[in-house]
Formats: sequence, structure tokens, C-alpha cells
Amino acid sequence: MAAEVEIGRGKSGRRAYALDEIGIVPSRRTRDPEEVSVAWQIDAYRFEIPLLVAPMDSVVSPATAIAIGRLGGLAVLDLEGLWTRYENPESLLTEIASLDDARSTPRLQELYAEPIKEELIGRRIQEVREAGVTVAASLSPQRTAKYYKAVVDAGVDLFVIRGTTVSAEHVSGRAEPLNLKQFIYELDVPVIVGGCTTYTAALHLMRTGAAGVLVGFGGGSGHTTRTVLGVAVPMATAIADVAAARRDYMDESGGRYVHVIADGGMTNSGDIAKAFACGSDAVMVGSPFARSSEAPGGGYHWGSEAHHGEVPRGTRVNLGTIGSLQQILYGPAHVSDGSMNLIGALRRAMATSGYSDLKEFQRVQVVVTPH
Repeated sequence: MAAEVEIGRGKSGRRAYALDEIGIVPSRRTRDPEEVSVAWQIDAYRFEIPLLVAPMDSVVSPATAIAIGRLGGLAVLDLEGLWTRYENPESLLTEIASLDDARSTPRLQELYAEPIKEELIGRRIQEVREAGVTVAASLSPQRTAKYYKAVVDAGVDLFVIRGTTVSAEHVSGRAEPLNLKQFIYELDVPVIVGGCTTYTAALHLMRTGAAGVLVGFGGGSGHTTRTVLGVAVPMATAIADVAAARRDYMDESGGRYVHVIADGGMTNSGDIAKAFACGSDAVMVGSPFARSSEAPGGGYHWGSEAHHGEVPRGTRVNLGTIGSLQQILYGPAHVSDGSMNLIGALRRAMATSGYSDLKEFQRVQVVVTPH
């Protein structure tokens, strides 16, 4: 356990590290990047690349979910987004991209006030399913109990319960909280749940029977949770803590392995490589794909926090467009900022430090690199 740092006489805290404060240490042995495996398997589903694309309307539409599936990854459809509220949301996505900054948050709140339509949940999942790729879809904890049956009936393969902070014990005097353990036990599909940022919270989520746990607050580029709520845990420390919970839960459960998925705040290939070095099995990213020519947001990016009806904790950001999904994942890159050829860069990071697969790469040595 890291030593406590005194903040003042009445308060101490741990020193925690962000991904840009650590570096991967190369080893005495290197490998050919082409001989490195970045494949990832969760439950019965195998993927050639360990990337999940975050459930955000600016990034994932049924069409991009299919395209990313065909490229070897997994895109998660947001079942509380515009695609389940409107029959044809394309014109609304164009409108969001054209709004001036002052108008963007109120207009997002208006657009997302439209009720979710259950028949559209089934139809969107079916669209992706018919293309023959693995289907993943996401609901917030608040809406899971209401809509999960429509999701499962439509044939989802992986079910994601994603919120800014998800706990195994939500206390509410106003509503019946979601009993995650009972819910996951009764469900026929593997569940990925999160976010969480501490060892204890992760251990509790693992005990619910989840197949994977999301680490972080999601949101990334367009996220203002730190500014609005003051809630923040730097990602390198959060991932390492949750990876320790995975190890201890394996011992406790007699060998059950729960996947750790870093979620949010990874904007370049270096961040992604460092997330694996800290102990991730896979990463969930949004903003790198919001910059693709196929992205529904047209170069703009926003998450569900940006249109919260009472306390918006995100903003619409203009990231621009740099290339196709193919180029962002596999190159060739024509920029040197780590925003393209994410998989080629990950392979090279692993090869430079001498590791041939992701499980091994979790053991790589890291150092703290002061700014």
C-alpha cells in the first residue's frame, strides 16, 4: 500500500498516478511486432484486438458497430442514445455538429428528453446482429431493470451496465436499487459492469458474477466530472488497484477470472499501451474513433454525461476528422501524435519490451516520469 501523504493536519491521501505520469520500461529482449498477439477473449467471444468502442452517440451507430466488428474489435451501442429515441436520428446528429458552444448543452438536453422506444432497442440490436458480428449494448444502472428484457430478447451477446460510478450497493430511499448479483445470476449473457476506481469497489463488483469490470469514469475528452463533482482518481493507479482486486478475487473464488477494462481518458496509443502495462485486459475508448470519417458525430464528441437533465458533467468537443476507422486502428498513420494506427503502436510497445501477448505484457516494468 502506498504511503499516505499529508494534505493538511486534518487530512491525508494516497499519491495516485495518471497514465501520462508513467512510462513503460523496455527490456533486454525485443521481438518482431508482427509476432506479437493482441487478441482478447471474454467468455465465449474472441476478438483480434482488445479494443471496445465506448457507447457514445458521437462514435457508435449501428453502421459503425458493424464496421468495427468487421475490423476485429467490439463497439458498444448506447441503448439510451438517439438511436433508440428517434427513428432516423441522422439529421439530429448533423444539427448537434452545427450548434455553437453556448447552445450545445441545452439543445442536447432537449434532444435526449425524447422517451426511449422499446421497439427501437430491439431493431438496433437486430441490425448489428444480422451483419454477423458480436453484439454489445449498454444501459445505465438506472434503466437496466426496465429495458434489459428487450435487450436480451433481441439477441445481445455482451451486456454492458455503464455509469459514471457503479457500485454493488446503491443506497436509495426513493427507488428500488438494481440488485446486480441477482440480476447477473438470472441473465443468460455475460455482463460487463462499471465504472469503478478502487480496489474495494472492484472486488464487490467482481463478486456479483460480472464477466468484466470497467475501470474509470468513462467520458474521457468530453468529461467534466472532476470540475463539476470534484470526483477524480488518476487512471494508472485505478487500473493497478483493480488489477490487484482481480488477482485476489481469483484466489477467493477458486480461479474465476474477471476481465479488467480501462474506460476513459485514453486519447492516444501511448495511453492505451500504458493501460495494459498497469494491468488491463482490454480498453474502452471513444475519442480516437470520434475522429474517424465514419463517426456519426462528424468530428464532434460527447457522452451521456453531457446531456444530464440536472447536472451535466460533460461537454461537446470538436475533435475534427483525421482518417478512416481502418487507418485509426491499423494505419498507415500520417500524424505522429499517437492518434492513428493504435494497434500497430500497441504491438510495437509490446515488442520493444519483449512480450508476445497481453497477459504477459501486464507484467512489464513501469517507471514514474515526473512532468
